[in-house]
Amino acid sequence: MPQETLTIGELAARSGVATSALRYYERLGLIRAGRTGGNQRRFDRAEIRRVSFIRIAQQVGVSLEEIRTALATLPESRTPTKADWARLSTRWRGRLDAQIALLTGLRDRLSGCIGCGCLSLRSCAIYNPEDALAADGPGPRRLLPRQPVTDQSTVSSTLPK
Repeated sequence: MPQETLTIGELAARSGVATSALRYYERLGLIRAGRTGGNQRRFDRAEIRRVSFIRIAQQVGVSLEEIRTALATLPESRTPTKADWARLSTRWRGRLDAQIALLTGLRDRLSGCIGCGCLSLRSCAIYNPEDALAADGPGPRRLLPRQPVTDQSTVSSTLPK
């Protein structure tokens, strides 16, 4: 008996992902669909697990390119198992630890300072006299990781003290 398949609408309803996103994931090679004689997409039920994997990985800041690379390490036509997830997610542990540190620092410091060096709060004159933090670069210098002024895409994984 053939495996039950899902339409794109059924996969969207089951996974919580818009049909447009599913089409995009398919174009990127993250998920696979067969076609009917009328060229309609049909997804194996196992694709639900792949979509779930993609959603969780994106939630922790993993790019679609990194997800594609990770999924490419799996045997053809196989969805990630618990063991696969453990192996693949190990690569992202450092990033998660850095995000946790950033969020913890933001939570702990946010009520006392917005960290921007704007001098708009009374305490800024004490903590950032004459906007000395401007020399460190743009943005909320006390709350976000330091970034080299020349390359804003590279973010240090350490939270400034």
